[in-house]
This record gives sequence, C-alpha cells and structure tokens, in this order.
Amino acid sequence: MDNLAGKAVVVTGAGRGLGMAYALDAARAGAAVVVNDVDGEAARDVAGEIQAAGGTAEACAGSVSDPDTAEEIVALCVSRFGAIDGLVSNAGIFHQAKPWAEDVDRIRAVVDVNVLGTVYCGLYAVRWMVERGRPGSIVNVTSGTHLGHPETGVYGATKGAVASLTYGWALDLLPFGVRVNAISPLAVTDMKLPPYEGHVQPEEVAAVVTFLLGEDSAGITGQVIRRARRGLGLLRHPEIGEMVEADSWEVDDIGRAFRETFSVLEPVGYGAHRTVLAPLPGAS
Repeated sequence: MDNLAGKAVVVTGAGRGLGMAYALDAARAGAAVVVNDVDGEAARDVAGEIQAAGGTAEACAGSVSDPDTAEEIVALCVSRFGAIDGLVSNAGIFHQAKPWAEDVDRIRAVVDVNVLGTVYCGLYAVRWMVERGRPGSIVNVTSGTHLGHPETGVYGATKGAVASLTYGWALDLLPFGVRVNAISPLAVTDMKLPPYEGHVQPEEVAAVVTFLLGEDSAGITGQVIRRARRGLGLLRHPEIGEMVEADSWEVDDIGRAFRETFSVLEPVGYGAHRTVLAPLPGAS
C-alpha cells in the first residue's frame, strides 16, 4: 500500500493509542510523518519505530494548545519534508464528570487542547496550503459523545465544536482543493474512556484516516465518518427541522406550537443512552 507516497503528514497526539496507529499506518502507506505528542519521549519512540521499518519520520514534542508550538509543528513538516499535504488533529484530553462536580481548571485544559489545539494546527496547515495553491487533506477527530452521553457534557461539547469546525472549514476551503473531514471512532484508547463491548482497536480505525489523507478520497469533504464495531458510516449533518410560521410569536403562541406541532420532541443522547422523551402535557 503506497497511496500516500510522496506526501508529508502531521499527526498530533501520536505518542500512543489512536494517534500512534494513525502515524504508523500513514508511514506504511508511504507518507513522511511528523509525530507530535506532549510526551516527547513517546513521540520519539513512534518516530523511531517508523524509521526502523524503513519509513521517514520526525518527532516533535509539545502541546498543540500553545499556538507557537502548533506553528512549529507545521513548520517542521515543511522544513524537513518540503510541504505539508495532510494533518491529523488527534491530540485530545478525555474528561468525564457530572455537571455539578466540574473543575474549572480541568475544563480550561480540555477546551485548550481539544478545540483550540485543533484550530491552531489546522489554521497553520491550511494557511501554508492555500498560500501555495497546494491541495491537502485535514482530518479532525471528533466523538459520538457530542450527540449526548452521560458525564461527558464538556468533553462532548469540545468534540461538537470540532465537528462544527469541520463543516465550516470544508466550505471555506472547497475552492482551494483542501478537504476537511472528521473521524468519530468508537475505539480502545489511552484516554481512560472505559471500553464498551465492540470497541475496535486503534489499528482498525487507522485505515479510515489513511484513506481520507489520500487521493482515493478525492471529492469527500465536510463529512464525519463513524468507525465502530464492525461498521463504517456517516453522521448525518445537523439540520433545522420543521418550521411553523406566524405573524408574531408571543409566549402563548410558542406554547401552542409545542403542544400542537412539536409535541414529539427529539430524543436525547445516542446509542445505549438514547432517551425518548414523553409527550408534552396537553399535547393534541
């Protein structure tokens, strides 16, 4: 498999788990890979493994939550390999807590890495691609938790932000040949997320990322791809549902609309945690 031959790719959070699998698979497909991780030793180990197998890799330590570091990661790829053709924004912090037990400092760290880190790395990568008229592929990493999952409200919100970023950037970059997609894996990770039955191994997810980075996925942009158990699928894009029109919307009018038109509310959550709400009182 050499569908990434001649391409230069950055993978963040690649010192272990899913990120490591993404980096190794991209290298096996022929890409030169910058392996980033906040744990410099782990990044060097993965880069060394790629090199020992005959591949090309460079390690880069540092947190993507620092915009200067994000710029340095992209700059290293360009200076070492002459270009950046792909970016996998995988670095993330998993966070689980009930709403009333949240820690503000922990929340800030999760947002800084999961949201801002994805933004920082992406903007430096696409800036280089657009300025040089070079097509490329960005793969962001989101999570099914953004659809609603117990005790992951903040974490899910960061991953929802990543999905929204993917949709918006895909539109902005379409004229420049830069594709932006996201992957939503249900997989065994090192993020202390307890595995449920059917979680796939990181190696079973990596091929999706490699596909999205390569030319075989030309024309695919603005998509969130789900990889779980034995399945592969697309998440439906958010859309605005049925609208009821009126000359004015006072409190009584809104209540009437909910009783008569919106009496069946959308379910909350997804998967095993999907909850169908009871019909509204007084609904017709």
